Amino acid sequence: MQVTLIAAMSADGKIAEEKDQVSLDWTSKEDTGFFVKKTKEIGVVIMGRNTYETIGRPLKDRLNVIMTRDLDGRESEPGVLEWTSDSPVEIIESLAKRGYDKVALCGGASVYSAFLQQGLVDDLYLTVEPVLFGKGIPLASGFDRIDLDLIDSVLLGEQSVLIHYRVKK
Repeated sequence: MQVTLIAAMSADGKIAEEKDQVSLDWTSKEDTGFFVKKTKEIGVVIMGRNTYETIGRPLKDRLNVIMTRDLDGRESEPGVLEWTSDSPVEIIESLAKRGYDKVALCGGASVYSAFLQQGLVDDLYLTVEPVLFGKGIPLASGFDRIDLDLIDSVLLGEQSVLIHYRVKK
């Protein structure tokens, strides 16, 4: 299973200014375009409940897998939206058994951290936006050092940089 982490972050490594931030208005339209294209190409997005609630709806043309500790009242829609309290390994195994071979991790920090802690991430696409938050939510935490190989870096628009790293295994 190819696991790709996709995130927009500030130049000081934060994915949000505060825990309950509900807007991505600080990210560029070019990053949004990359996100849509890449996640549609991959076909499956995995995100946490807070990220899903920020978006407000399932992403079209992708299977949306939402990680949450509380499944009460959550209704899945086959092929579109699945709620799960499974571990990252269990999610990957379940998707693989159903024929999926690629997934995109789309946030937030707890989802990124959980998959990184389990050694499941293969690639990272990080869009660095021209802003410093000074405080806020880091990309991920709670894991031992992970070494990366730089695969590519490109300018998105005039101000943002998209960096593609591969995890050294």
